[in-house]
Amino acid sequence: MKKYESIIILNPSIGEEVKKEKLKQYKKYIKELTNAKVELQDLGKKTLAYEVQGNKEGVFAIFNFGSNPEKIGELERKYRTDEDVIKFMTVRQEKNFEEYEDSEEDEQEM
Repeated sequence: MKKYESIIILNPSIGEEVKKEKLKQYKKYIKELTNAKVELQDLGKKTLAYEVQGNKEGVFAIFNFGSNPEKIGELERKYRTDEDVIKFMTVRQEKNFEEYEDSEEDEQEM
């Protein structure tokens, strides 16, 4: 099982309640799909570097989870079919976040 980070950008016109429900559904879906713990970071509405599907802003969320590589295609297929997801990217992590944070603290102490 590998560690992944999946970043999604939702349409900024969706309401707060819809956003919360959608993120909750995605977290549940990823947990069921991967059978692993899922961490969610809701970063809220941010300005985009460039216009995406006519939007200058987007609602950002990051999911961190463990998965087998073949499950990532299924997750991304679900993103593609959701009209509220305007952009997404899933990347494999080289290290766990805890290991990564520890190494940053070590560097700052030097």
